[in-house]
Amino acid sequence: QVQLEESGGGVVQAGSSLRLSCVASGRTFSGRAMGWFRQAPGKDREYVAAISWNGDSTDYADSVKDRFKISRDNGKNRLSLRIDSLKPEDTAVYYCAACRGPWGPYVARESGSAHWGQGTQVTVSS
Repeated sequence: QVQLEESGGGVVQAGSSLRLSCVASGRTFSGRAMGWFRQAPGKDREYVAAISWNGDSTDYADSVKDRFKISRDNGKNRLSLRIDSLKPEDTAVYYCAACRGPWGPYVARESGSAHWGQGTQVTVSS
């Protein structure tokens, strides 16, 4: 079992930067790919980014790839997401996810995630 806890959300102004963190407890954090998803008000949850078990591979949704950066520290069981040039449309609850395996096409799908955090709210004011 893997428990995930996100932090770092808040109310920020458009154009600013933010770093979200996710700390994992339990087994096999380092052996799993990790991902971030988000859910905006009134919309379905969508994929944002993922990173392989060893950090060598990353993937981003087209809508965020120029402004978002995912990273991980396996020694600290920590996943991070840096967001630059925040836009009002980035307003959402951001979820950390532990994937079913080390890396693969499934990382971009909700069905590819085995464990989820409770989410952290990011609100971007214009």
